[in-house]
Amino acid sequence: MPPAGTARRVVLWVPDWPVAAAVAEGLVDPQLPVAVHDNRGVVVASAPARAAGVRRGMRRRSAQQLCPELVLVPVDPVRDARAFEPLVQAVETVVAEVEVVRPGMVVFLARGPVRHVGSEDALAELLVGTVATETGAECQVGVGDGLLTAMLAARAGVLVPAEASAAFLAGQDVAALSLAASTRQAAAETAELVDLLRRLGLRTLGAFASLEPGDVAARFGGRGLVAHRLARGLDTLPPTSARPEDDVLAATELDPPAERADVAAFAARTLAEQLSERMLRRGVVCARLQVAARTEDGTELVRTWSIDGAPTAAELTDRVRWQLEGWLSGRSGRPPSAPLTHLELVAQEVSPAGAVQDGLWGRARRGEAQAGRAALRVQGLLGAEGVLVPVLQGGRDPRAAARLVAWGDDAAPLRRTDAPWPGQVPTPWPATVPTEPVPVRLVDAVGEDVRVDARGTASAPPARVLVPPPPPASKRGAVAPTPVDAGEYPLLAWAGPWHGTERWWSDQGRRRAYVQVVPDGAPALLLAVERGRWQVEGVYD
Repeated sequence: MPPAGTARRVVLWVPDWPVAAAVAEGLVDPQLPVAVHDNRGVVVASAPARAAGVRRGMRRRSAQQLCPELVLVPVDPVRDARAFEPLVQAVETVVAEVEVVRPGMVVFLARGPVRHVGSEDALAELLVGTVATETGAECQVGVGDGLLTAMLAARAGVLVPAEASAAFLAGQDVAALSLAASTRQAAAETAELVDLLRRLGLRTLGAFASLEPGDVAARFGGRGLVAHRLARGLDTLPPTSARPEDDVLAATELDPPAERADVAAFAARTLAEQLSERMLRRGVVCARLQVAARTEDGTELVRTWSIDGAPTAAELTDRVRWQLEGWLSGRSGRPPSAPLTHLELVAQEVSPAGAVQDGLWGRARRGEAQAGRAALRVQGLLGAEGVLVPVLQGGRDPRAAARLVAWGDDAAPLRRTDAPWPGQVPTPWPATVPTEPVPVRLVDAVGEDVRVDARGTASAPPARVLVPPPPPASKRGAVAPTPVDAGEYPLLAWAGPWHGTERWWSDQGRRRAYVQVVPDGAPALLLAVERGRWQVEGVYD
């Protein structure tokens, strides 16, 4: 019999799903070695790439040195979710209720499907055959007591008997706890916990599970207690006799009906904000997010996502957007057959957020929440790109070190800030960077333009900077304000030039030089020259 407080689950897992999604979208040849990468390095490598020595976490350049024919594909969660929808629909022909943990993995309770099919072996065989026939994907199925046991069983392609769960988990590395984390907060907290457990000498799930729950709660807190239950083969939440919390719902009518995923996703973002705010007011978290939609011809679309921890509004938005992409992409040849007219989000398996703590400085202030709602209203008037927020990232100059993303989108940097950046402009950097570079002239004492050669040497000491008047406003709108008034400014001091060449080996290569100048009667400026043309890159306030 399974341990008290747990349920027997089935997990269907597609190995290397981001690679399989790229193949399904027609981006790469399945016979070639493929690696999916982000700004830090390789995230997933295909079997041929691993055979050549490519490993997860490896830098792209190192991976290409090991495997010159390697095809690199940028990571894209939307693509992964869009390509995964046909596979989930194939699973639903066998199982009535499934939950998507992440693109590439689904989970469901074993009792009903096993009773219908006859045995766990027959169910696993039916699932593998159905997915292969309808989508062409190769998957693995695992069955076990508790979510983590089923996940590890799927990765091994085995069915773990109920009485063998503890023995199966005992020898697994504590890093396996990260498999059950489905939100950024849960993943970060689990990574810290795993690092701490290893430093304490608790390197296996068996060693961690041997601790007393009271000691775990006192030493590792709420996240440690959840991980301890997983290590023991239990569910994340203990059984309770208390009346369950009511579901939290947010719904809206789409008028006009949404035919494109980006239009529906904008409405979903507002709904996710509402749902997150309602859960915050009630002081609860949810374990499942149900996304439901209705089309013009009355078709009902429902999908459930499994959630671990306290998801942010952005994470709720991501899952809804991924699901809408899957429904509206048309790749599966199934509904929706008409535009969406109704969208509904339901937070299920709601529980008090007793283990969820506020940040170091408490909850977000009321002004911040009001600003967020105001930003959403402005987006409703101007579109998703009407409200942008800056994100700091790695780069050699102030303009490259910041990018603008739409309010509510993932604000993760594309380039590492702690990576070395040879040829970087010396700090401190200017506080103001114009939206568009302002063209100027930098001249020497006799009025000739200052030039910088390939070695980074100036043709003459700069003497004056000439700022031309802004162009007249067009009929479409006013011109952005110029950070420096037009005029001719003698220089009090200058420094540089700092010369840098980027990607000299490719067609996108560029050679630039930077100079800091202190004009008389104007703020200090950071100037850049490229192809003989000077422009203002920043203003030192």
